[in-house]
Parts: sequence; structure tokens; C-alpha cells
Amino acid sequence: MIIRKLQQEHDTERRIISPDGNWESTRLLLKDDQMGFSFHITTIYKGADFRIHYQNHLESVYCISGQGEVETLDDGKKYPIRSGTIYILDKHDRHVLRAFTEMKMACVFNPPLSGKEVHNAEGAYELNADPITE
Repeated sequence: MIIRKLQQEHDTERRIISPDGNWESTRLLLKDDQMGFSFHITTIYKGADFRIHYQNHLESVYCISGQGEVETLDDGKKYPIRSGTIYILDKHDRHVLRAFTEMKMACVFNPPLSGKEVHNAEGAYELNADPITE
């Protein structure tokens, strides 16, 4: 069994802060845990507005708190995101995420992240990022 506490992991190298200043993510479950997916608690900072295109991963995102929207770029549709909403990027959807307030999100990735991923120029995570060493 694996037991981790968000606050304890927040103060370790499992907390990743995006270089662009849009988000931070505490990665609670990673590839090395061998569960077949990764699980993160991510904060999207108020005012964030950025493009994402997970070409190598599928993602489910559950909004714990805050308000924003997701815009899918292939069709221009906008979806409001608030506490209690889940959105699922099941087709490697190119999208823009906007945070009207600070948003707390629970995120699941398949395949799992290794740990230190940040978005590349395409808005994707690389498959072979450096793992977190504990």
C-alpha cells in the first residue's frame, strides 16, 4: 500500500512549478509507483490562460474549487469549469485553459508522468521526462 499526504509532498521535489507561472502541481502518484496512471493535485493560478495539447497522454481533470473555462481549439467551444466539474481529454484535444479564479484540480494522466514534466513548446508533456528521486 502507498500512503502519501498532500501537505507533506507539497514540501518536496514532487511539487513542480511551471516555468511560465501558470500553475503548480504536487504529484502524488507517478510512473515509478507502477499503478499505470499518475495522480496530481494542481493549482491553476488566477488569470492563467494557456494552450495545452497532450499529444502523448490522456488526462481527466476534476475541479475541486475555483472557476474557469476550457476552450477546445478544433471547434472553438467553451466549457465552464467550476467546483464539481470533470473534463476528460480523451482525444488528445488541443485546448486553452483559463482560470478566472485560482483553481484546485485533481488530475489523472495515462500513461503516468515520471515527475518533473512541464509543458513543451507544443503544450505537451514528453514521455521520457526525468523521474523524481526520493
